[in-house]
Amino acid sequence: MAKTLYDKLWDSHVVEQREDGTALIYIDRHLIHEVTSPQAFEGLRLAGRKPWRLDANLSMPDHNVSTDTAERAQGMDGIVDPTSRLQVKTLDDNVRAFNIPGYAMDDPRQGIVHVVGPEQGATLPGMTVVCGDSHTSTHGAFAALAHGIGTSEVEHALATQCLVQKKMKNMLVRVEGELGPGVTAKDLVLAVIGEIGTAGGTGCAIEFAGSSITSLSMEGRMTVCNMAIEAGARSGLIAVDEKTIEYFKGRPMAPGEEHWQQAVTAWRELVSDDGAHFDRVVEIDGSAIKPQVSWGNSPEMVLPVDALVPDPALEQDETRREAIERALEYMGLTAGQAITDIQLDRVFIGSCTNSRIEDIRAAANVVRGNKVAPTVKQAMVVAGSGLVKAQAEQEGLDQVFTAAGFEWREPGCSMCLAMNADKLGEGEHCASTSNRNFEGRQGFGGRTHLVSPEMAAAAAIHGHFVNVQDVIQER
Repeated sequence: MAKTLYDKLWDSHVVEQREDGTALIYIDRHLIHEVTSPQAFEGLRLAGRKPWRLDANLSMPDHNVSTDTAERAQGMDGIVDPTSRLQVKTLDDNVRAFNIPGYAMDDPRQGIVHVVGPEQGATLPGMTVVCGDSHTSTHGAFAALAHGIGTSEVEHALATQCLVQKKMKNMLVRVEGELGPGVTAKDLVLAVIGEIGTAGGTGCAIEFAGSSITSLSMEGRMTVCNMAIEAGARSGLIAVDEKTIEYFKGRPMAPGEEHWQQAVTAWRELVSDDGAHFDRVVEIDGSAIKPQVSWGNSPEMVLPVDALVPDPALEQDETRREAIERALEYMGLTAGQAITDIQLDRVFIGSCTNSRIEDIRAAANVVRGNKVAPTVKQAMVVAGSGLVKAQAEQEGLDQVFTAAGFEWREPGCSMCLAMNADKLGEGEHCASTSNRNFEGRQGFGGRTHLVSPEMAAAAAIHGHFVNVQDVIQER
C-alpha cells in the first residue's frame, strides 16, 4: 500500500497501538531549553525517576539569554531580569544534576535550539524530534517527524523516551514554479499561510512539495517547516533528496564513515510513494509569489509588499470584518494604506525562522554600502548560534552590518518574543524576520510585521517597507 512520508515516519515509531486511537510513539531526539523544562525535571525528582536515555537529549538555553555582548561576557550575572536569570540557572543546575548533554550559555556552540539541532547533526532524517517549543516543526525540513510538546510531555519524554500521540491527517501543499528575484522561503510560506489561513492545517501534518520547494536550500526548507505551525499544523515535512543528504556530511552527531552509506540508503526511502493518499491537497503557483509583509496581528494577515491594507467595509463576513477592524486598531494602520507607507521604529533579523548563515548573507547583500535610516531607532542582527555568528564574522558580514548602523548581537531568541531584554516599546512598528505577529509578542503594545531577511534589511535602510525586488534591480 502506498504511504505518505508522514505515514512512514509514524509507522516506524509506533511502540503500541491502542484501541482508543492513540499510540505510544518512540522519540529519537528530545531538545530541551530553559522555559518548559523546570517543572519536568522537578516532576522526575518527586517521582524518583531518572532520564531513560541520556544521549537522546540535548539541552541549551536560548529564550532568556542576553544577546548584548557586554552582558553576555558577564555570564549568568549579565542577565538583568531575575526571572530570566533564574530560568537559565535552573536549566544549568538540572542538566548538570541529571547528566543531560548540551551547550551552556558560554559554549561556542550555544544558540537557538532549532538552529543548533540540525547544525550539530542531532536532528537526522527519519527521526522523531520533540521539544517544549511549538516551532520544533522546523526539523521536519529533514524528513523528520518533529513537533512541540507541553511540560508534562517533556517529563514523559525524559522518563520513558516515548509519548502518547494520536495520528494526524495527511495534507500536501504543492508549490510549483520558479521563485522570482528577491522572493525567499519566508515569502513562500507567508503566502501559503495567507492562502490557507492559520487554521488551514489544523489536525494535519503538512508535507511541502513541488519545484518551488525542492529548489530551496536546506536553510530555506527549515524556514518553511518552521512556520507550518502558523498554518495550524503540528508538523511540517519535506522529503529527502540529495540536498538533504549533502547537508549532513561531516556534522558532529551525524553517522560517521562506517555507517554513512547505510544511513543514506535508509534516508532515500523517506519520500511519499506514488499514489499515496492525502486528506487535503493545496496547489500554489510559486512564480506568482511576491515579497510579503504581514500587516495585522495574525500570520494569515499578510499581503504582497505592493498591496494596500484591507478595508473592513469591503468584507461581507462579519467575523472577518471585526478581525480586520481590531487588527487595524492595534497596528495603528488605516484602511487602504499602502504597505510601503508603514513607517518603522525597529528592525530585527534573527529567530529560529531566519537566523542562519544564508539569512545573514542575504541581508548583508542588501545592506552593504548603505546606512540605517535615521528614523529607525534600532536595527539588530542576531545569529542563531555561536557557530553561525563565527562564520559570519569570518566572512566579514558583521562589519557590513555595523558599518551600516546595525547592532551585531550574541546568539539567542532575542526579539522574537518578549522573554528577554530585547523588546519593542508600546506602539512601535518592527520589521521582523521572526514567525509570530500576535499582540504583545515582541513586547507590550508592540506592532510586528513579518518579513524576509532581505525585506527587513531594505526596510532598515529606507525607514519604511520597500519592494526588495526594486532594490535588487537598482543594484
